[in-house]
Parts: sequence; structure tokens; C-alpha cells
Amino acid sequence: MKRPLVLLPACSVVHEGHASFNVWRPYVEAVRLAGALPLIVPWLEADEIDAMLDRVDGVLLTGSPSNVHPSHFGQAIHDASLPLDPGRDAWTLPLLRRALARGLPLLAICRGLQEVNVALGGSLHQAVQEMPGYADHRDDPADAADVQWGPAHAVSVVPGGLLARLLGVQDFIVNSLHGQGVDRLAPGLRAEARAPDGLVEAFSVAEAPGFNLCVQWHPEWRAADNPVSMRLLQAWGDALRAQQQQSAGVQMHDRHDGDRGR
Repeated sequence: MKRPLVLLPACSVVHEGHASFNVWRPYVEAVRLAGALPLIVPWLEADEIDAMLDRVDGVLLTGSPSNVHPSHFGQAIHDASLPLDPGRDAWTLPLLRRALARGLPLLAICRGLQEVNVALGGSLHQAVQEMPGYADHRDDPADAADVQWGPAHAVSVVPGGLLARLLGVQDFIVNSLHGQGVDRLAPGLRAEARAPDGLVEAFSVAEAPGFNLCVQWHPEWRAADNPVSMRLLQAWGDALRAQQQQSAGVQMHDRHDGDRGR
């Protein structure tokens, strides 16, 4: 059987003065570790989203240096020096709502988690470190990569949820490279893990028909060496393969119906 196909949205960037699209390599490697094939998509028009979702078996919402534009959750820009990507917002927010409704297996990382919360009606803290009672969850760009992306703090797993079932542990250590974070969880979202300061570090869409998990940390970083990352990718990969088999069965049924019609 062919490997499942996963859509990854590209970020809009400027490279050497030219408008470009970008996906960091660790996200592509994570898709392959899950046993799937990555399909990088630069953007989709509104009338192209459903046709694309017909062709893929799942979605990975990647992290990004850019933030979700605060207009999508009713706020003004807090810090104009931080990057935004309104082009990505324009199509990933409707795409993820449709992917969830279809039951396509969804894994959302960092910005991806924030996109899901906003798309479903939640809000974000634009500067978590400025909120009373919260820690600074940002990395220091001056540090070496191993430090920036290295272990930063523990997360506590919420009992009885998806993450608890997948991992079978009460807590584990994650990296932390974000300034924005969940403020108000959207209706229907279930917290799956929290940081020591109480910030939501993972959630799932409880009533969605398919596998979905949204995490604020970066499990794609050196995923092959991280047992927690590999367990998450394996569970997502299992869901991708199940979705692929289900889609193949529907297509075969439709083909047989068409043959009988002739």
C-alpha cells in the first residue's frame, strides 16, 4: 500500500529580497517518521480547499516564527516588531475547520495549536511573559540551537484525556519557543497538558470524528531520539493509515457502484 499523504502548509517569507515559501526540514522528517509522505502546499484559494482535502489523508499544521494575526481573535497588534503571516491565516484557518469536520488526522504544532484555538473561537495571549502569573516561554535567539530547542520545562498531563492514553505518564519535559499562548480555549476543546504556570500546552478537539492533537512544544525537534515524540508520531501515523484505508474503501465502493450503473 502507498504511504498516506500529509498536507503541510508553507509559511510566507522573504528570502534574499524575494517573496518565497518555507517549511522547516524537521516537520518534513516528522511526517516521514510517522510513515507518511509530505505534500508542501504554499496556499489554497477558498474554492480549492475541499478538492485538496479530497487528495490527502491528514494535515500537519507546522510551527512558524510568525504569529496568528490578532484580528482573528478580536485584538489589536500588541508588538508590531513581531512577524505575522496573514497569507497563511487566510487559508489555514478555514482549511483546518474543514479537515476536522471530515475527521482527517490532524497534528498541530506551536503556531498550529494557536491556529486551531483561534479558528474554533478561542483567543491568545500575545505576550505570555507579560501576563501576571505566567512564566517566560520564549527561547533566547542568542543561544546555540541545542539550547534554544532543548529541554525547558515539564508539562503535566491531564488525566483521562487522549495524551494520557497515548503516553501513560503523568508528566514529561518539553522544549519551549513561543511568545504567544492560549488565553481562552475555544468551545469544545479539551486541555490535554499544562505547563507549571497553568498555561495550556496541549489540547484536542473532543467532538471531532478523527484523531487530532495540538501541542505547544516542538515534538519534531530530533524526534527520532525522543520517546514521547515518537509515540505521538506513531499514533498519528496509525490514524493516517486508517484514514487512507477508509478512503480507499469508499473509492472502491463508488467504483463498483459506477460499474453497476453502466
